[in-house]
Amino acid sequence: MARLAATEGLTEVQQEILSTVRGFVDKEILPYATDLEHKDEFPEAIVEGMKEMGLFGLMIPEEYGGLGESLLTYALVVEEIARGWTSVSGVINTHFIVAYMLRQHGTDEQKSRLLPLMATGELRGAFSMSEPGCGSDVAAIKSKGVRDGDDYLLDGQKMWLTNGARAGIVATLVKTDEGGDSVYKNMTTFLIEKEPGFGSKNGLSIPGKIEKMGYKGVETTEMVMEGVRVPASSILGGEDGRGRGFYQMMDGIEVGRVNVAARACGISIRAFELAIAYAQQRQTFGKPLTGHQAIQFKLAEMATKVEASHALMVNAARLKDSGKRNDVEAGMAKLLASEYCAEVTQESFRIHGGYGYSKEYEIERLMREAPFLLIGEGTSEIQKTIISRGLLKEYKAKT
Repeated sequence: MARLAATEGLTEVQQEILSTVRGFVDKEILPYATDLEHKDEFPEAIVEGMKEMGLFGLMIPEEYGGLGESLLTYALVVEEIARGWTSVSGVINTHFIVAYMLRQHGTDEQKSRLLPLMATGELRGAFSMSEPGCGSDVAAIKSKGVRDGDDYLLDGQKMWLTNGARAGIVATLVKTDEGGDSVYKNMTTFLIEKEPGFGSKNGLSIPGKIEKMGYKGVETTEMVMEGVRVPASSILGGEDGRGRGFYQMMDGIEVGRVNVAARACGISIRAFELAIAYAQQRQTFGKPLTGHQAIQFKLAEMATKVEASHALMVNAARLKDSGKRNDVEAGMAKLLASEYCAEVTQESFRIHGGYGYSKEYEIERLMREAPFLLIGEGTSEIQKTIISRGLLKEYKAKT
């Protein structure tokens, strides 16, 4: 059989990109990831390497300086990078979502001015929807944008911004009074441009990074807006984007869920690699661990979960690339991949025994990283809600 998570039907260009990224992960990420993670240090050298490979512009059209690749290519690249260190994939994830939203919904001026800078990684993007008191309940956000002549004044507090400090542009969802008959039609996405770094300027504050149990290296921040003045031209899509913010954000979230599924697949693959290597080296009761049926069964189940997760992730990416809606399929991929990632990582931890608890072994890091994927881009319960709604619509009973 082929190695786990092989993808059929890839073009030569896709295969070449993945081969290059895989080599980069093996040489430039895996040897340094654990040390950087323990220090909670931003991977500057790794990010520079990704810039040189053009990964920040992977899905940005060629006319704007990007590589113009598909969501599938991007997802497979993310899977490879997360196999090395999921925090590195986090550096480009929200950047990618903002670039995708710009490509799909931005004005010609917004695209021509911002996308070339994003393609090189010179300008980095952050995605801001969640708030301290609402989490997945997007309708409950309290941040507001009030019209003031040709400008808007933004007020509110946002949470969980990956790349919040290093980003130069933040796609931010707030409530605006558009006269819509639904709360979802009274939300607008603003492209807030700011100076990278922590601190406060012109009413916009990035206080500091949030300390986390895992997902270290890349900063996660809050963002406070106190009378932040932005021009109406900063609305994603211009005047036509007023009241369309929720739908623009959900479009970005759909591809973001494919991304999270890919990251979960990457961690699962690495956890399996560590487990099967260790099980062949470790001797117990006069034979390698792989000589015990209990371990053989664990490896078989882990590999099957990796394959199932990868297949759903690839299907969701290909569906989006075809121009079709993939909310249910992306939800299924994210649900299965994140849950299986936690299970596969824990089984690998058990195979390592007491050594798995030691910071000298890589599996200890994966044990702290896997739980994040259970909640990132919507919890498993949110995915089940999305999936069930889609199923009830498709299988609606005839009366």
